[in-house]
Amino acid sequence: MNSEQTKWAKRFKWISLIEGVSFLVLLFIAMPLKYMFDQPLAVTYVGWVHGVLFILYIYIVFPTSTKLKWEFGRTFFALLASILPFGPFIFDRNLKKSQHVDL
Repeated sequence: MNSEQTKWAKRFKWISLIEGVSFLVLLFIAMPLKYMFDQPLAVTYVGWVHGVLFILYIYIVFPTSTKLKWEFGRTFFALLASILPFGPFIFDRNLKKSQHVDL
């Protein structure tokens, strides 16, 4: 990988990991607070932040896939990972293995 590809890979990694954490916080902290403890504001705020990060993730997948020369399947799995709990973490691990780079 050249320096530009490394830059895009690192950017994608950080955005995907932050988006993944926000999704887990929404699912395992904010949602139980709303439905078990009647505190809906947690979902309001965490959901808003997660929504922004999700859009940023989707926005960054396409230029990253172009710069890193991903095939359609890898791009598809990057998009699929964004809607699955723990998906971004699994995708990141597989990306590290396939790109042979430590980000």
